[in-house]
Amino acid sequence: MAKEIPDLVAEARAGTGKGAARQARREHFVPGIVYGGGVDPQPINFNYHYLIAKLKAGRFLSTLFNLKVEGQDDVRVICRGVQRDVVKGLPIHVDLMRLRRTSRINLFIHVEFLNADKCVGLKRGGTLTIVRPEVELNVLAGDIPEQLEVDLTNYKVGDTITISAINLPAGTKPTIDRDFVIANIAAPRALAAADDEDEAEAAAE
Repeated sequence: MAKEIPDLVAEARAGTGKGAARQARREHFVPGIVYGGGVDPQPINFNYHYLIAKLKAGRFLSTLFNLKVEGQDDVRVICRGVQRDVVKGLPIHVDLMRLRRTSRINLFIHVEFLNADKCVGLKRGGTLTIVRPEVELNVLAGDIPEQLEVDLTNYKVGDTITISAINLPAGTKPTIDRDFVIANIAAPRALAAADDEDEAEAAAE
């Protein structure tokens, strides 16, 4: 299932250059530019409070957005940089890049763990330890998976869940070129403590 692309709302900025950017900031806007896609760069403004909320939501630099500017066609973009004030750390300029549906980009995709109530290891007192709640994947801009799914049903205490255990959607691949850990089923504390005691006694003998 393709992920719904969130909107990013801006307005066209008539002027360009430092003067126009300073004027935008005085009017409580954050200036930005949209480039790429084989067309001329488009200067835009973001409402300051709106942009701050988007930045606080997280993953702003790795989220594909549907840019909406009144009077223009919507376009898919990804942020390529947020310039900040060196003293206050507040955003003062945003760079966005246009993308085609066939463009490949790196995005963090949420991992959903299913059937915890049926998991063999969890029923025996094990604990699900999530190492990576999100996985960075290289995906097509036009076919972004909503989430990755792990079926916990047959995992036992001590089992490790790696990326190779997940059926990745067609056209996607991890950005890390190894079989990295997503989660594991840790042993109950009492059992883990008993194992430690057994190991200590064996070492003493």
